Amino acid sequence: MVAVPLYDTLGPEALVFIINRADISTVLCDKPQKAEILLSNSEKGLTSVLKTIILMDPFDNSLTERGAKCGVEVLSMKEVEALGKDNLRKPVPPKPEDLSTVCFTSGTTGDPKGAMLTHENVVSDAAGVLKILESTFSPVPDDTSISFLPLAHMFERVVQTVIYGAGAKVGFFQGDIKLLPDDMKTLQPTVFPVVPRLLNRVYDKVQSGAQTPFKKWLLNFAIERKHAEIKQGIIRNNSIWDKLIFHKVQESLGGRVRVMVTGAAPISPSVLSFLRACLGCQIFEGYGQTESTAGCTFSVPGDWTAGHVGIPVSCNVVKLVDVEDMNYFASNGEGEVCIKGKNVFRGYLKDPERTAEALDKDGWLHTGDIGKWLPSGVLKIIDRKKNIFKLAQGEYIAPEKIENVYVRSGPVAQVFVHGDSLQSCLVGIVVPDAEVLPGFAENLGVKGSLEELCKNQQIKKAILSDLIKLGREAGLKSFEQVKDLYLHADPFTVENGLLTPTLKAKRADLTKFFKAQIDSLYANLQ
Repeated sequence: MVAVPLYDTLGPEALVFIINRADISTVLCDKPQKAEILLSNSEKGLTSVLKTIILMDPFDNSLTERGAKCGVEVLSMKEVEALGKDNLRKPVPPKPEDLSTVCFTSGTTGDPKGAMLTHENVVSDAAGVLKILESTFSPVPDDTSISFLPLAHMFERVVQTVIYGAGAKVGFFQGDIKLLPDDMKTLQPTVFPVVPRLLNRVYDKVQSGAQTPFKKWLLNFAIERKHAEIKQGIIRNNSIWDKLIFHKVQESLGGRVRVMVTGAAPISPSVLSFLRACLGCQIFEGYGQTESTAGCTFSVPGDWTAGHVGIPVSCNVVKLVDVEDMNYFASNGEGEVCIKGKNVFRGYLKDPERTAEALDKDGWLHTGDIGKWLPSGVLKIIDRKKNIFKLAQGEYIAPEKIENVYVRSGPVAQVFVHGDSLQSCLVGIVVPDAEVLPGFAENLGVKGSLEELCKNQQIKKAILSDLIKLGREAGLKSFEQVKDLYLHADPFTVENGLLTPTLKAKRADLTKFFKAQIDSLYANLQ
């Protein structure tokens, strides 16, 4: 049996596309509303392959009758469990080459692509990560991991493979990211897979707690002392500094975290170094994509430098390939990151054309990311080959590289950088951090609701100048800096269709959604 994650946020067209493309005969879902969407597709004759819907929550008989009319059996989870009990079968273990999952990545353009991953892919990737960690971390049955990342995200699935393989526990959050701190305190996890957005919030919280100059000095002094220990390989949470300063933030994560893994997007080196000191646990950074079953490189225990994504995991090899039009050459230790190994996917389901774009004839996966080998042998991701566009004067722009710099700004929660070949410069849409912005505004002598602050020109100017400063420090060229901003109070989410289920920006949808604001920004720049 092959599991295919379906997202209700993909919209009805994508649901129909995936069910038909993957020949899905059985769908398991939680709420009756989702079953209604599936049944209405069946009634229109759009998904003739669908034969069974299994529901976890209670539902009315009318749903069963509605299903019967269009040839779909609607069952409760309890009924399915009883069927299994009455018809016991011997387990049939999969072979390594059998498909484990088809993970549909909702492309930022066109139909979703179904990455075919085998049991060998998943086990190899989990084993490769464990091999790197074995000197400092081995999961044990007493471990607990908290799951709040999308369950269809291969990063989260590989973490769970590791945890279940050790006989350890996984706790699932309530479904609301705002309640995650409560969940952490209740569950007290020891293993915490995270994304940089969450770590940025923890960082901002600790920094905003140091209000007076003395408190700021004390915080920085404590961080320096802890850093000195980390450089000697000492990672602990029972020093004098932990007891005096950091115990509060450690308690807010449940007080038992011993390993954190960050992935899915780049994290600022300064944030990572700061949190390694203040959280008193090992924090590793991984890099990869769905097509390499999650991680293909991982930071090494003992190397507590930041600003890179570590070394290749033992189940794959990594090479860099020339990208001539962007002036990256493998002879200089720079180029497109290509991966080959046991964790590399089989291709996209029934899509030979897009498979050929990702996998070359020798089996190398072309990631679209630009990497650079550092002297210590670790890989640093420095640019992006995909999603690049040209400005009117012909300059190449990689918007994600710029966004990864700008998102380090304290008052900024999310940022979208836009430009096109008809314009000579870039503009940005910024979603401010609702917790940080009021304090940021107060320092400028401005007060008001989040919506009012977003309309305030003084605030916009202050955020813009902070972004420009960060850009300059990160070495962005002047044409890579945004010239104007629009502040938007509501976050980009999976639900409002502006993020993919793996929390990446849907660039085409963002451009469409903010068309009026983008046009107005360019009109004002004329």
